[in-house]
Amino acid sequence: MKTPVRSMPHVAALSEFVLLIALSTFIPQAQAQRTERQGKDVVDAVCGACHLQGKDNAPRIGDARAWSARASKGLTALTDNALKGIRNMPAHGGNAGVSDIEIERAITYMVNQSGGHWIEPLGGATPALVRSSEAIVRTQCATCHSSGRDGAPKIGDQAAWIPRLKRGLAPLVASAVHGHGAMPSRGGLPDLSDAEIRGAIVYMFNGGVPPVASAEPATTATDPHHRVVSRTDIYLGLMRAESMRAAYDNARSTDKPNIPAGKGYYHVNISLADSKSHVPVTDAEVKVQVSDGMTSETHTLGLLAASNTVSYGGFYRFSGGTAYNITAQIRRPGVPGTIEAKFDFKAP
Repeated sequence: MKTPVRSMPHVAALSEFVLLIALSTFIPQAQAQRTERQGKDVVDAVCGACHLQGKDNAPRIGDARAWSARASKGLTALTDNALKGIRNMPAHGGNAGVSDIEIERAITYMVNQSGGHWIEPLGGATPALVRSSEAIVRTQCATCHSSGRDGAPKIGDQAAWIPRLKRGLAPLVASAVHGHGAMPSRGGLPDLSDAEIRGAIVYMFNGGVPPVASAEPATTATDPHHRVVSRTDIYLGLMRAESMRAAYDNARSTDKPNIPAGKGYYHVNISLADSKSHVPVTDAEVKVQVSDGMTSETHTLGLLAASNTVSYGGFYRFSGGTAYNITAQIRRPGVPGTIEAKFDFKAP
């Protein structure tokens, strides 16, 4: 009897978490036909009234210190402030006719005139198309991540990426947004969106394998190894320990995990994803109990990488021909209480 081994569908679904933001459905004809001005033109016509002299505490163009602190927040945050207005600056710089993209270009121009090295954006704050993860990594991230320059985790080095993912994708994205160590804010591309940063991180974790579209995940009714509880997709995977040893031996891997010897051992794997966004959950605490009704074995599973996914796993011993109940208890930040999922398994 073949051991059921389930693969994780959520990596394929990762392409879905690079979401497109809906644009307004009504655009006045005059605006649709207008030519957007360059950053210098907008500054000369609008922003310079305050930013050339530092009027009302506006950061003065050329003041590297004042603009450096603001630039660390990224273009998205600065644009949002300018659109809504902040402190003495009114919304849209006091000129409602200045478009979002013109504000972005003006901010970029002022940052660059004050010691920055931003690239003036070609599109708006919410582009109609999100750039591919492969294109972003090849043109920008690979400068450091291909060689590990300045301590950057190398593309495909999952051992280096896993510790950074232990608290989840959100903190890692935030680190990239604000800049960390030798890495500048948004990797040096101020118009890089949060969604594009997430996609680039997953692409580099996967070793340069872009996420691909997949069919909808199997429902609980058709997949006995899948549960959806408290907005969390929970997937159970099982693999014989001896099969894992053989796989590592055939690959001649020097990084072989501590696989228990003897018969009857299985590696129990729990993979988690947010059921709404399909983003992998890597910051949970996962405890699994395996019981045959008479005896039970419980472990807190460790975070690991397998088949280009981040999941949780541990070894358990099963007796052949015996039916088992497998109970996963999951504590996930932001989700109240303990999430519990039960599965049935009969060792062949």
